[in-house]
Amino acid sequence: MSENFPKDIYTEAEPETDTLANLGPLRPMAGIWTSSRGLDTAPKADGPEKQAYIERMELQPIDAQANGPQLFYGLRYHTQIFKPDDPETFHDQVGYWLWEPATGALMQTLSIPRGQVAMAVGKAAPDAKTFRLEAVRGSLTNGIVSNPFLEYAFKTERYIITVTINADGTWSYELDTVLIIPDQKEPFHHTDRNTLRKIGEPTLNPTARE
Repeated sequence: MSENFPKDIYTEAEPETDTLANLGPLRPMAGIWTSSRGLDTAPKADGPEKQAYIERMELQPIDAQANGPQLFYGLRYHTQIFKPDDPETFHDQVGYWLWEPATGALMQTLSIPRGQVAMAVGKAAPDAKTFRLEAVRGSLTNGIVSNPFLEYAFKTERYIITVTINADGTWSYELDTVLIIPDQKEPFHHTDRNTLRKIGEPTLNPTARE
């Protein structure tokens, strides 16, 4: 609620230069990751199709971002997904994971070259090992925007991502994207799940390197 925000909306917070030390629950996700065991369940004309996929994801620290007194630390990410038998990119996605230490707020922004963008939000403690974020159609603060064809044919009502940090150094996600499809009576749950293992360390943000 707006009454919980400070009256001074202009004075900027003083950031720390070490993003990695201030990422809270996102810290274990920093780096370069891969997996060949993802599972996608997608809508098709003759029923749901399950497809294994290969994934490569890079999450790199960015310098702290201030909106006046609000302060975010975050990771810029790029994920590429391939079918095991097809060299072309099946899914490409870019965006940011953001953490606000003062409130425990988490955000994931995402953009895909199918003509769709979204922002999912949630909350978590700094040492949380699992967290859930959600975007909802029509929201002005955690919404979903699609191109006209997707809005007609595969209308996205809700996007939910649940992340789990595993004890062995890997991390996992489960996605549930709820679609309204004209020829289906019930909403379709387009799901994805994967566990990623680290193949490279993150590159420090420029101010931390200095």
